[in-house]
Amino acid sequence: MRIHLLSGASALALGACAYEPAPLPVVAAQKATTDTTVSAAIGYQDPLAGYTYREPTGPRDWRTVNEEQSEGN
Repeated sequence: MRIHLLSGASALALGACAYEPAPLPVVAAQKATTDTTVSAAIGYQDPLAGYTYREPTGPRDWRTVNEEQSEGN
């Protein structure tokens, strides 16, 4: 238990003595200009446009279903 506390305290002490990192650049001056002629407006597309409801047919024997869907048929 004592070794864990000692190693944790030494890690905190070494972290406090580390060098100061470089400051982050100012991003407000680097804003990109938006040109509306480059991109066209995208209209709404319904995500369920081609959906057709399929009712469950009920449980069937899996062997016959596999045979019906095999490439040989």
